[in-house]
Parts: sequence; C-alpha cells; structure tokens
Amino acid sequence: MLPDLLTSIFTNAWTFFLAVLLLGLSIFVHELGHFLAARRRGVKVERFSIGFGPAIWSRRGKDGVEYRLAWFPLGGYVLLPQLADLGAIEGRSELDASDLPPISYPTKMFVFVAGALFNTLFAFVLACALTFLGLPESSSFSTTRIGYVTEKIELADGTKVPSPALLAGLKIGDIVRAIDGHPVKNWNEVRFSLALGDGHTSNGKRSVALTVERDGKMHDFTLEPQIAGDEKERKIGIAPGFELLVLQVAPGSVAERAGFQKGDELLRMNDTLTLLPDVVQEQLETNRAHPIAAQVRRAGAVVALSIPALPEAKPTDDFGLTFTTGVRLTHPSPFTLLGDQVKMTFRSLWSLISPHSDMGLSKASGVVGILRIFQSAAESGIRAALLITILVNVNLAIFNLLPIPVLDGGQMLFATVGRLRGRALPVNFIVTAQSVCFVLLLSLIVYVGFFDFRRWARDYQADRAEASRAEAARPAAPAKP
Repeated sequence: MLPDLLTSIFTNAWTFFLAVLLLGLSIFVHELGHFLAARRRGVKVERFSIGFGPAIWSRRGKDGVEYRLAWFPLGGYVLLPQLADLGAIEGRSELDASDLPPISYPTKMFVFVAGALFNTLFAFVLACALTFLGLPESSSFSTTRIGYVTEKIELADGTKVPSPALLAGLKIGDIVRAIDGHPVKNWNEVRFSLALGDGHTSNGKRSVALTVERDGKMHDFTLEPQIAGDEKERKIGIAPGFELLVLQVAPGSVAERAGFQKGDELLRMNDTLTLLPDVVQEQLETNRAHPIAAQVRRAGAVVALSIPALPEAKPTDDFGLTFTTGVRLTHPSPFTLLGDQVKMTFRSLWSLISPHSDMGLSKASGVVGILRIFQSAAESGIRAALLITILVNVNLAIFNLLPIPVLDGGQMLFATVGRLRGRALPVNFIVTAQSVCFVLLLSLIVYVGFFDFRRWARDYQADRAEASRAEAARPAAPAKP
C-alpha cells in the first residue's frame, strides 16, 4: 500500500511541485522579513537558510552573508549572532557576539516581528489578487441551509445512536445563522464551528447552541453532539442543503419517462424538500412501491411531474438523473479574506489548548498535512492554491509570535523580560530553554506528521475502494462476435 500511496503523491508532478513551491515561498517570505529588517537596522547577518541541517547548496555573497538551502525543509532561519544564540538549532556562529556592538531593545523587537509582518503582507497581496480574480463558490459551499437530518449517527466504536439534530427537532430547510454565538456564513464554518466547540452542560455532557432561521423567524436550539467519524469530531447529524440542478438525463431512463429535462431544478418529492442527493435517494428507496409527486423549476415556472412506481427495480441505479449545483464567482475584499483566516486560526489554537475541547494535537496539520492540502488545492486550480497560501501565511505569522522559545515570540519574550529586569537573562538559561523546546517541537512535528500520513493513507484507501465500486458497477462490455 505504501508504494502505491507514494506513487499517487507524485503522479501529478505539477501539483506536487506547486505545493512544495508555495510552502517554500511562504517560509522564504518569513525569513526575508527578518533578513531585510536586520539589514535595515544594522544588525550583522551571518547566514540566510531555507531549511535546517546540512546544506544542499551554499554560497557566500559579496555582502558576507552565507545563503544556504538545507536538507530538512521544516522552516528556515536567519543567523543573527547579536540577537539570539540558537547554535543547537541553526549551527554555531563563526563570530564572537561579544565582539559585536549591542543591539537596542526596539531593534530586537523590530527584527523579530518582521517575519510575521512579511507573512501578513504577503497574505494581503495574495488576497488582493483573489479579490481581482474572484473565487468560484458553489452553492454546496456557500450555504448554511440544512439539507438532510440523519436518523442515526455511527460512533467510533460502531454503535449507532439517534442523531442530536433529529432529537432537537432540526428540519430540512432550516438555515443555521450562528453556532455558540459565532455567526456562520458557509458550510465550512458550520463544520469547523461544530468541531472546534468546547461547550458542556452542567452535568458534564457536550453541548452546542445553534441559532436557526425557520420560516423567517429565529429559533435557539441546544444539542448534545456525539463524537463520530474517522477524525472523532463533534457531529450532530446534519448535511448542507443546496439546489439540485439536473445535469444529465439518461436516455430511456425512468427520469426521462417522468418528464425530467436537463437544467431542471428539483424542488420537492412528495412534499419533502430536496436539497441534497441523499434525500432523492431516500425518497426513491422508501416509495418505490408508489408513484412519487415531484416538483421542478423550469424556465422560472414550477412544473409538476410524476415518477412511476418501481417495485422491482433499484431506483438509485435505474432512475437516470445526474445532478450538479450552482457556481458563482465572488469577489470578497482582501480584509474579509484575511479576517476570516485570522479568526479561524485563533479559534483553532484555542480549541487545541481548551481542556473542554474534543480537538487534540493529533488533529492538527504538520508539514505532511500542509503539503497534502496544498496539493489538493493545486489540483482544484490556482485560486484554491492561493487561498490556502493565504491561510498558511496567516498561520505562520500567528504561530511564530507565540511566546515559545525557539520561535520569534519566545525571543521577544526573552528580550522583554531582560529589559524589565535591567539585564539580559543568563545565556545558559536561554540556551537550555531553547534546546528543550526545540526537542519538544521536533517531537510534536513527528507526532503530528504520523497522523497526517495516516489520514492520507486512509483517504487514499477510501478513494481506491470507491473507484473499485464504480468500476464494478459499470455494465460489462458486450462480447465481440
């Protein structure tokens, strides 16, 4: 399985190259911020490296700086002996920092924050480009309308329990407006808000508060989500609802005999709103012994159709309709794009540290996961790839400013504590703290990478199984005479 998975990763060389390029470019932009800020403030720059470890390629420029591409592309660094002793991570400096002039506190803060600032500026430039190019947005993404309420949810141990949405009384057609007080604008926000929630009832059960619009009125619901799915996330048993547009009607099929035409929008079947293909399938399977009254919108008018009873047939195979959904080009402002990513990043970070959250480090994405996301986005087009690059740069900016030794925020913390106490922190203390945190950070990268790879392998197996089922469902070719 492993060789097949690795082969699949490199099958589309262009998308994999683009994924590596965009991730590397994001790291380069961050380090470029440090480099230019240091040069601007007269700080000695000894080395500019993309990646850690031994050099793949190295050259010393006329400015005396060693420019390096290293073997472990987990980040990068600018070696600044006057600012921080990170020899255990970046390699020993050939210069004696005591022979160099001291650096002022404002200069230290400016240089340390410059990496995050450059990531933010880069993300803003990309957001401006997306505002100009536009983002294709399908109805299945932009909706917060509930299109399906499941009867049961399968837990991680295989047990099936009634879905919280059904127990709470949610209905097809309800529009989710807010989750735990946070407004939601699309189904991704609905899904993430549910997964990142940390609400609990007074007796310790998980809870989530939904504000739902129904028939023009707002209603509040409190549900008890279940932990389900491969990722063991909070789920309540709902799926998005969107318009079902007929893309194709199979010649000679039941759908053609019932009067369906390409371009029809399926509205109802037996007075049930059809906002998801699952609803269509359910209606066909539960009513196969009786005719089904259907409504479609055609050229702006509502048309009534009748689907005949199919007591002996397999409706899902023989009905003959292929659906699509509407797609529109949107032009969100760059501030909206950045704001949404910043908000989601902070909520994700909070869910990782909240003792009441069901999210854990195993659900975070490391280098492997980020590359996979980049590659999937690249397969969807340059716009999707740019959107993911914005997200990664926002994450890099925020993560690097966390007050953790070896990160920029940790160096800023050391410098600030030293300024407040009137003298720098002991070198041995700083070196020890940084070494310990580096080992912990490296362990975290390996830990998260394991789950990244496991998710990739699991999804790959699921895709292969789906392809096998589709191949088995194809009618056999007639034998040649």
